[in-house]
Amino acid sequence: MTNPEVSSPTDSMSVLTGMYAAEADYLSAGGPGKASFQLLAPFFSPDVVLHQAASLPYGGTWRGHEGLERFFLAMSRTWESFDFADRQFLATGDTAVVLFQVRARARATGRELAFPLLQTSRVVDGRITEVHPFYWDTGAIAGACQTSV
Repeated sequence: MTNPEVSSPTDSMSVLTGMYAAEADYLSAGGPGKASFQLLAPFFSPDVVLHQAASLPYGGTWRGHEGLERFFLAMSRTWESFDFADRQFLATGDTAVVLFQVRARARATGRELAFPLLQTSRVVDGRITEVHPFYWDTGAIAGACQTSV
C-alpha cells in the first residue's frame, strides 16, 4: 500500500517541473499574444487562482485559464526580461514551494533588479489549482517599473 503523503510530493514536483518546461516553450514561442496558451493549459486546473500582491503593476487575483493568459500579457507588458535561476523545490502533500532567484529588466524604465521570489502552488489531481508568489520587496519592484511623474 502506497502512502499518499509520500507519493504526492513527487506528483506535485512533476507537475511543477513540467509546467516550468512548458512555460519556457511558451515564452520561446513568442509568449503572450503570440504563442498558444495550450502549451500551459494542461498543467492548470480550469478554475486555477493566481494571487499577486496588489502593489505590483500586475497585482490582483487572476482566475482560470483566461485570467492566466491576461496575467502573462500583463507581465510581458511590465518586464522586458524576467529570468529565473537557482530553483529550489520543496513539496509536501499537495503543496509545492519553489524559491527562485530572479533577474529582471523593467520595460518602461530599463531598470534591472535581482531578487528572491518564493512561490507556493497547490496541486490537486495533477493540476495546479492555486498559486501564491511572495516577493521580497514589492515596493522596489513597483518602483523599478514606474517612470517619473
